[in-house]
Amino acid sequence: MAAAQLSSAPLPYAPPMASPGYGKRSVLGQPPCRAGDFAHLPTREASVAAHIDRLPEGAAIDAKTLARELPAYGQQAVRSALTVLSEAGHLRRVRENAGVGCTRWVFRTYFSRVSHDDLWWARFLSGEVTDVAGPLPPTPVPAPDVHPEPRPAAAARARGGPSPATVMSPAPATSPGPTPRPVTRRPRSEAYDVLASLGRTDPRMTLSAVECAGLEELAGRWLERGATAPQLVLALTAGLPQQVHSPAALARSRLTAKLPPEPLAATAVLLPQRLMECTDCGTPGSPEALPGGLCRICRGGPEGREPDGIGAEEVRARVALLRAIRREGYERSRT
Repeated sequence: MAAAQLSSAPLPYAPPMASPGYGKRSVLGQPPCRAGDFAHLPTREASVAAHIDRLPEGAAIDAKTLARELPAYGQQAVRSALTVLSEAGHLRRVRENAGVGCTRWVFRTYFSRVSHDDLWWARFLSGEVTDVAGPLPPTPVPAPDVHPEPRPAAAARARGGPSPATVMSPAPATSPGPTPRPVTRRPRSEAYDVLASLGRTDPRMTLSAVECAGLEELAGRWLERGATAPQLVLALTAGLPQQVHSPAALARSRLTAKLPPEPLAATAVLLPQRLMECTDCGTPGSPEALPGGLCRICRGGPEGREPDGIGAEEVRARVALLRAIRREGYERSRT
């Protein structure tokens, strides 16, 4: 009976996920979700955008899958809504290689809760922009008080009376002696500490303070070139002879002869190659060639004209002319 009740319980909804590496990708640093995030969009587009925003990373957000999840809209309506969202700056479809030096390409749709222009998307795809949130405003610094409160001693002197310090503190019975000058010591470097610890690792390499100071510069070069403190200790204490007569001379010889090479210059971080796609037809191109995420054909021309410059009225006129020519030829063939 309990098993039957458990089997009849409804399972939690799990949205369809795309193949690993594909599907939805949210841009970083988005602000928290609010009620009016998509109020500037039409009703259909706002509904589709809110649904995509709730989906997890890697979810399938193609037109066919979204149409199955949104019964109110068909595939064509969802495809038109995605086009509007691309023009509004909320999403871009991108194909990029799976990694640096990899020949496998994946297809992803980057979604942003905040709309952005074409320049921002171009910078985002090139790796210049990694965060939507802008810099934090500077912390306001309180203005200094123009009229500060007078100190008690100054106020007493202004009134002509004795200062509170004179009244409260009695005169010392005897004059104090000379104040000792504080001794300032130079902070010890990491290289000096490593040299000073050699005697604890191997008593044969015990160095004095003067010898540590003389070898400090040579040991510092090792640390500058990437050597760690244990590696430096091992280089100075490994393979010692039975008796060491001059630890400082042996340490200087090893620090000079075994100095590691300079590290290679830091190479620039290679980002995966990305190529934007048209949101409607999937034609690849650069961000400059796909304003609004749409190619020239899907974007169309001004005033509803087709890309080749022929308007709707001219198309209907040409079709009517072709029909008239065909009708005339048919009548001539009958006579």
